[in-house]
Amino acid sequence: MKPLLYIFLLLICISTSQAQRYKSESATVSFYSEAPVENISAENQQVISILDLSNNEIAFVVPITGFEFEKSLMQEHFNEKYLESEKYPTSTFKGKITGLSTPSPSPQEVQAIGKINIHGVEQEITATGTIVKEDGIILLKSSFPIRLADFDIKIPKVVFYNIAEVVEVTMEIKYAPIP
Repeated sequence: MKPLLYIFLLLICISTSQAQRYKSESATVSFYSEAPVENISAENQQVISILDLSNNEIAFVVPITGFEFEKSLMQEHFNEKYLESEKYPTSTFKGKITGLSTPSPSPQEVQAIGKINIHGVEQEITATGTIVKEDGIILLKSSFPIRLADFDIKIPKVVFYNIAEVVEVTMEIKYAPIP
């Protein structure tokens, strides 16, 4: 029920004419943790995002249980011990894109500046990326680091060498116009 509430609030927060509004048609958020003992990666294709070009606002809702790992035990530990997905079921971002002129087939470097909430902790973040528009579809790509300690995600000493303190988050989102 909570994810539906977040989606509803997300749609209300970005209110303008629909001619400039886009929603995620397909979206992937992944992360990579490089550590001495083991590298860990996961991918989530259940991401919901809205992009409003009339004011360059952007918002995301990422369900934590949507991350899929190579090993099921990693996924279980991620949800139960680290991200506590029952208590914190989603990660969210709301902000503005800067450096964007009218989207075109030529890639434009942009920045998203706003507030990200992970594990119940909200932080200001600036992420760089590229945006392209072809045949009415907008493609946004970004990659940025997340420091786990900044979001109160504890790494037990027993697995300290298995999990990096900073993980690289990568996003690829295709937006279609909202009819």
